[in-house]
Amino acid sequence: MTNPTETQLEHKKWVLEGITTKRLFVIGFAAILGLKLFFAAQLDLYSDEIFYWLASQHPALAYSDLPFMAALLAGLGSTIFGDTAIAVRALFIVMGTLIPGLVFWIAKPLVGREQAWEASLFSLCLPLCAFLGLLAVPDVAILFFGLLLIGSLERATRLSSIHYWVLAGCAAALGISTHYRFAVYLVSGFVYLLVFADQRKHWLEPGIWIAAALLAVGFYPMLDFNFNNDLGGLDYHLLARHPWAFQSEGLLHPLKQALLVTPFLYILLLIVLFRQLRAGFDGDSRKGLIAIFAAVNLGVYWVLAPWTDSTRTSIHWPLSGYIPLLVYLPETLRYLQETLEPRLSRIHVRKLIGGALGIGFAGSLIALLGIGSQSFHSALQPLVGNDLLSTKMVGWKAFNEKLTELLESGKLPPSALIVTDIYYTGAQIEFAQGLRDVYNIDINKAVGDGRAIQFSLWQKDIDALRNHAGRSALFIVEDSTQTITDKIKTLRRACNEFARIDYLEQLFLLDGAKRYSFYVAHNIGAASTGQPCPLPSLPWVDQPADGAIVSDTLEVSGWIINEGLGVDSIQLLVNGKVLGDVSYGELNRIDVVDALNVSTDPNMPNLGYHIKLSASSLPNGEFTVELQSKGVSGEVQTFGRRTVTLQK
Repeated sequence: MTNPTETQLEHKKWVLEGITTKRLFVIGFAAILGLKLFFAAQLDLYSDEIFYWLASQHPALAYSDLPFMAALLAGLGSTIFGDTAIAVRALFIVMGTLIPGLVFWIAKPLVGREQAWEASLFSLCLPLCAFLGLLAVPDVAILFFGLLLIGSLERATRLSSIHYWVLAGCAAALGISTHYRFAVYLVSGFVYLLVFADQRKHWLEPGIWIAAALLAVGFYPMLDFNFNNDLGGLDYHLLARHPWAFQSEGLLHPLKQALLVTPFLYILLLIVLFRQLRAGFDGDSRKGLIAIFAAVNLGVYWVLAPWTDSTRTSIHWPLSGYIPLLVYLPETLRYLQETLEPRLSRIHVRKLIGGALGIGFAGSLIALLGIGSQSFHSALQPLVGNDLLSTKMVGWKAFNEKLTELLESGKLPPSALIVTDIYYTGAQIEFAQGLRDVYNIDINKAVGDGRAIQFSLWQKDIDALRNHAGRSALFIVEDSTQTITDKIKTLRRACNEFARIDYLEQLFLLDGAKRYSFYVAHNIGAASTGQPCPLPSLPWVDQPADGAIVSDTLEVSGWIINEGLGVDSIQLLVNGKVLGDVSYGELNRIDVVDALNVSTDPNMPNLGYHIKLSASSLPNGEFTVELQSKGVSGEVQTFGRRTVTLQK
């Protein structure tokens, strides 16, 4: 097929008359990049990012959940620029920033320079695309190498160029060395070369087999890890992480995608897909190439959404299907403009199209600001509360300052190890402190993320901890990431590994949104000294109900269990301030003992608590009620928050 040139393409006046595409692109690009750099410098590394950094400290061709690329990029960034969050993200920022350039590179020979600039501009209006690079995650490299593959394959098949076949092979090899999900791109390329009759000739050319040989090299890291680790990586990605049972939530996949892409832009991209598929079936293999890569990437996740990991499938995985469609979005907008103008005035058409793109760009800014808002957690918390704000990328500096204080306090035995309940806490400690004797007893998060095998290989799990029999440790639990029941299980598991565990102190960050408990764990692997495990309390509030209305008196009652050292005291808090001591230890709750099989609480069966307050001691109108217990161990817990209204 003849390569279209600028003079061969008939251009209709761009809908946003008076403003050049390049100027809009530069303004939008600068705004996106500025926010990205600012937040990348402010935000702490979150769990995936810190894991890739940790992996980079243990160089390998592949790891339990991914091949080497993400770890390599994170490690190179920190090696070049130092151990800071933005350094770890540096190369991801570069790759994410180059995505609009790759869109231009793909589009230019297909639609001409003007529309290629427009396609690059539209990449800034796709929220998840504009967001790329802020976080050090493999999606950045997947999309970078995926677009490089599409562009080089388009040129290789159009020009029969051995150089572009080599580039396509390298892009494919690097992509599959990034993530198992890159296989969808490979399937797309295979389908394209098989479906279009005018492309089958390339199977007889040497270029495609050189590309295939390069791709085979890219498969080696993944295959080597799986063959040497009982197919652990494949088992996680193909079986363990997915329920493979129908989930009705998956039927909402199109709706979720429409909201993430922004509704109008989502509809426009679907129109682009339909038009390019039709053109491809009519014999235009250039448009067919773009359509195949988009359709396979979108279709796979659309079909699998009800059966697979619904969170990831429904959020960012399908992004790889939208970006190729940007190439022909300008052409489609011109088609829609011509189609709609006889029915609507030109002004209305421009408003519709410009509004769709404007909403998309606003979505990009909102996505960046939404993630970046964590860096202003303390300022925003009084305004929006804790429910809307994440704490995944904030608070680690204060946490490590507290850890340094404890390590230098003399409260720990000499040469104490550090043991955490969740793997990423240990990784954050290694990143900030430069320590290496850090272990975790994580059997939930690590398994769920496909990383338990890796920590076993690194000798940083519970089995490796047992090799240090007789040593003691600082044991750290992140309370804010688990329920009380889960924490009880965590403490019981830890108490089985040490002769004795003593509660040390707590750390409350961000007004309690992020909480940690610290313990001194004595003598790994030794027989128990018989001292009870310092378990947290398990509380329940019988009354008042949330939203209750009271007039004369406020009565608060319930029960609390502590099968460790017991409960020392309970206080009532009204609007966050202590209002009085709650009577505890005298109210018999044998019903609770029987129902929950309580056996070691020193206060059983007197597990009930009760307090009655007159209206005169309460504020008028609406107020909050909650309770604060203190265990004999010293651990403080706040629970039972209720909103109550006083009507005198």
